[in-house]
Amino acid sequence: MARTPSTMVPLGTPAPDFALPDPSGRVWRRDDFAAGPALLVMFICNHCPFVIHIRAGLAQFARQYQAKGLAIVAINANDWTQYPDDSPAKMADEIVRADYVFPYLADESQSVARAYNAACTPDFFLYDRDRRLAYRGQFDAARPSLDTPVTGSDLRAACDAVLAGRPGPERQLPSLGCNVKWKPGNAPGELGLGI
Repeated sequence: MARTPSTMVPLGTPAPDFALPDPSGRVWRRDDFAAGPALLVMFICNHCPFVIHIRAGLAQFARQYQAKGLAIVAINANDWTQYPDDSPAKMADEIVRADYVFPYLADESQSVARAYNAACTPDFFLYDRDRRLAYRGQFDAARPSLDTPVTGSDLRAACDAVLAGRPGPERQLPSLGCNVKWKPGNAPGELGLGI
């Protein structure tokens, strides 16, 4: 299976705004999460083996960290005309199957994925109280081809630090997963953005 690393956007980068629907049609904006002391924006999808591998651990992480005040949102930017398993209807099924407790939004135009410089699924962006990027990296070292347990240790350490008002960890390893399934002409390199 193809492996694409996250782009490791510069720390301190502001969180781009967004206005995206969930499968029920409700539109969510970045500022809907303004009350949270930190914001985690995740780019995931339904069919990627890397996301499926951590799915249960991700759902457990979200329940625990939302209880600590972390605002969490997931975005699916894959081209579901080419990958119908990632359609909004299938996203609604995935929310139930995975027991996701966070909004799971559809980025049909892929403009939000480009604004965040998302490259793979899963891709994690953790922002501090001022919505400046404090962590961009892996959930943990678990991969579908490895026996490493899914713990979320890397993201948990980052969230613990940021929720306590400290900077994110100095050592941040890129996430690894399937590439975002871009529509023709939408891939950042095709737009001259280069990642």
